[in-house]
Formats: sequence, C-alpha cells, structure tokens
Amino acid sequence: MSSNPAIATPAVPVPWWRFGHVWLVIAGPAIVIVAGFVTLWLAISRPDPVVAEDYYRQGIEINKTLVAPEKSLAPALKARNHAATPVQDQPR
Repeated sequence: MSSNPAIATPAVPVPWWRFGHVWLVIAGPAIVIVAGFVTLWLAISRPDPVVAEDYYRQGIEINKTLVAPEKSLAPALKARNHAATPVQDQPR
C-alpha cells in the first residue's frame, strides 16, 4: 500500500464538548442563572428589618424640628461658616 496524497482519509468528527467556543457561549447564561439563584437565596434568607416600630411618632418629631428654622439650619450654618473661614484663621 502506497500513500497517495490525492486520496485523503475522512476526518473523525469531534464531539461538540471539545470546542472551547461552545463552553464560552454556555458559560454566560449559566453564570446568570447561578447568580439569580444566589440572589433569590439571599433575599429569602435575610428579610428586611423593620426600621422602627414607631416610625409615625418619629416623623412627627422630625416635622417639629423642621418648623423651627433656627434649630434645623444650625448645623448647615456652622459648616458653611467653617468652610468660609480662611485657612490661617482655622483652629489647629
């Protein structure tokens, strides 16, 4: 038997899982599905805590401080005055 270059032997088909591009295409949706299940697990296992049981009373107290502008603006005025003070006059 002589090897004739004109006669080619048929190539053996390669299974689909041997191609790296296939895994690259599958990896994107698979990661999204896993991340979705992780997010679902986090949402179910850690419920949102109640901020405060007496939120209405606290809201009324906040509204009372907003009525008196001299009390509600005091921190802002102090910060503004401090920011306007020249560097050489600031305490060290």
